[in-house]
Amino acid sequence: MELYFLKPGQQATNGIPISHDPRRPLQLLSAFRIFISVSFCLLYATDNLITPLGVNNPEAFLTYSVIYLILGLSIWWTLNIRSIPFTFKVWASALTDIILLTLLMHVSGGIQSGLGVLIVITIASTSVILGGRTALGLAALATIVILIEQISISFTYPKGNSYPFAGLLGMTYFGTAILFMYVARRVRESEDLAAKRGLDLENLAQLTQHIIQRMQTGVIVLDQHGDIRLINESAALMLHIDEMQHNANISKVVPELAVQWQAWVKDPNRDSEAIQLVSNPIDISPRFARIGDQADAGAVIFLQDMAAMAQQAQQLQLASLGRLTASIAHEIRNPLGAISHAGQLLAESENLDSNDERLTQIISDHSRRLNTIVENVMTVSHRNPSHVELFNLNDYVDQFIHDYVIGHGLDKEAFYVNISPATTMVRFDTGHLHQILTNLCQNALWHSQSTDEMPFVSLVGGRSDIETRPFLDIFDKGPGVPSDAVDHIFEPFFTTETTGTGLGLYLSRELAEGNQAHLNYIDEGDGQRYFRITFQDPRRQID
Repeated sequence: MELYFLKPGQQATNGIPISHDPRRPLQLLSAFRIFISVSFCLLYATDNLITPLGVNNPEAFLTYSVIYLILGLSIWWTLNIRSIPFTFKVWASALTDIILLTLLMHVSGGIQSGLGVLIVITIASTSVILGGRTALGLAALATIVILIEQISISFTYPKGNSYPFAGLLGMTYFGTAILFMYVARRVRESEDLAAKRGLDLENLAQLTQHIIQRMQTGVIVLDQHGDIRLINESAALMLHIDEMQHNANISKVVPELAVQWQAWVKDPNRDSEAIQLVSNPIDISPRFARIGDQADAGAVIFLQDMAAMAQQAQQLQLASLGRLTASIAHEIRNPLGAISHAGQLLAESENLDSNDERLTQIISDHSRRLNTIVENVMTVSHRNPSHVELFNLNDYVDQFIHDYVIGHGLDKEAFYVNISPATTMVRFDTGHLHQILTNLCQNALWHSQSTDEMPFVSLVGGRSDIETRPFLDIFDKGPGVPSDAVDHIFEPFFTTETTGTGLGLYLSRELAEGNQAHLNYIDEGDGQRYFRITFQDPRRQID
């Protein structure tokens, strides 16, 4: 979304300030001019000229009316032609009114006909449009033309001599110009202030929308009927819906969320529950807020990815664990090293029988196991923050299997890889993913030792029509996790083997959640048991 701020006083392409458009008064003046000229022509054509219109020369009155109409239509036609300067249009309009109305007044008995009052409308409109000295100059020009007409009519029609009225009309012209100059200035100031406030509101609205769209928290705005009025990109990705689904009802788009919203409307104090969509395996926590004070007002829904919340809680947990493991390393490793060293010295004694040798072997084995536990705990607490990268999952898994096979002296036939589509991209820390896959593959190979069927481990992933986020499944040939242990396999220090530390799966899940991903054990029955890594949506960035 492009963010563009308008500035107060910004000019439009025609040089006219955005806050006010003077073409509107000119259009109204042109319409008035056409109306007057058409009326004069119709009165003459129907032989209904009202005295004193055309009293001195009816034919000339018709001629001037027709010319006035033609010029009025011409000026109206040029109003939308941008190549003609706007000031020229204003002056052409004003001069047309002053000259033609003066001529019509001349053949209608002079100043006493009252047609000179129509020029007041022209001066008032021009003062609003141009203002300043131009309006006063136009008033002076109109006064001079009126005086010239009065001098002319005094020679042609002596009875039409009325210099006091001409002077009074000239004063009216100047008074009108000054009054409307002041009114126009105040109106412009009010319009400029309103335009500035409007621009501020427009810029604030753009900034607010920009911030909402960039938020990692999903935001949905509903009206009182549950129709979507606004949805940002994060919410659209979480809910796997179109960001442009405005006016669609939430019950048709996300039924699970609609149920939560309807329950909140009935009881705003209730605690919302996390939801999981069929099209998206992540847990989403909704929070609701009413818009306004009315009970039937709309609502704002904030959607939080539980993986991100778990990541924040995990950071606090690991900070405390880090302080604890520092003490463990100091308090346990030193005496542990002494015990291990003493056991080695005792094993080198020549006076030991077979039973004593067995005891020294137990000391050595359990010392190594305890040291491994301490190292694993320190790895969990002191691991580096996630350095997320965007990479191709298929290429990464192929390279991982290649390195794993060489490093452990295995046959490549022990692994089967199928990533579909092969172009699947994921966003993850490559070092963390390597550690997770190493733990899962070691477990898979260990539990597959009882079978001769190849391959031992299968890695299947990609993106399906249902899954909106990439995933990677790890299958093995083992008997699977006992049903009574499924709920505990990701707990620290829980293990079903006598030689295990119980930290491998716990560490793997911690690393996955640190990358806003999920690691789950899935048992579909009929021998379909596997671990699934559900990656975050590659279109979203991790904060």
